[in-house]
Amino acid sequence: MMKDNLEVIEQKIAEACIRSGRRRDEVTLIAVSKTKPNEMLQEAYNLGIRNFGENKVQELVGKYEALDAGFEEKVNWHMIGHLQRNKVKYIIDKVALIHSVDSVKLAEQIEKEAAKKNIIADILIEVNIAQEETKFGISADELLPLILNIASFEHIRIRGLMTIAPYVENPEKNSDYFKKMRQLYVDIKSKTIDNIYNKSILEDNALNWDKILDKFNILSMGMTGDYEVAIEEGATMVRIGTGIFGERDYSLT
Repeated sequence: MMKDNLEVIEQKIAEACIRSGRRRDEVTLIAVSKTKPNEMLQEAYNLGIRNFGENKVQELVGKYEALDAGFEEKVNWHMIGHLQRNKVKYIIDKVALIHSVDSVKLAEQIEKEAAKKNIIADILIEVNIAQEETKFGISADELLPLILNIASFEHIRIRGLMTIAPYVENPEKNSDYFKKMRQLYVDIKSKTIDNIYNKSILEDNALNWDKILDKFNILSMGMTGDYEVAIEEGATMVRIGTGIFGERDYSLT
């Protein structure tokens, strides 16, 4: 079952890359394993999965402690859900990437905890591109000011952007949101900032902007229902749960 699911997903990712003129290795598949038992993660690992995404700190820590040391090859754990500041300390040295940074205060806490461990935390800024009231993330207008506020932190590395698009029956309806995310990503990476935050203002902030952007190469968007469209619009990471593992049993959460 899972083997078949992964084969279908892999084929669709490859085809979406071809349609958009991209290489397959430009897109990382993250298996969203929330609510799934350890046995299913082990099966996914045996089938080649090396990136797992979790929404809740307690569940991520439990799976990390139960499974990580037993994996022969390195596995990357991704914190993709909303992260409370008082829980940063539990995952700071366990995750490869935090996808859901949406405030200066959260970034400050990550900086503090990373400094304690003498590590650099890779993060993405979460953008609520559709401005849905039920979702976390900052607005597009808040993105650059947030980056400017935290870019000088010594123990944080801003790797890119993340969004959770609306749930839709027709994935093409999210195409415009993905396009907007891609444009935000390109604008920041190329420093084609609008007339409020232009290159001279960035230079005036005495930040090593080129160094900051050197590792700014991740656009995390697209899930089970719309990952093909997301890839076509520039996603470098897609987060797929149900498509790999099947429907979730939320009674286990």
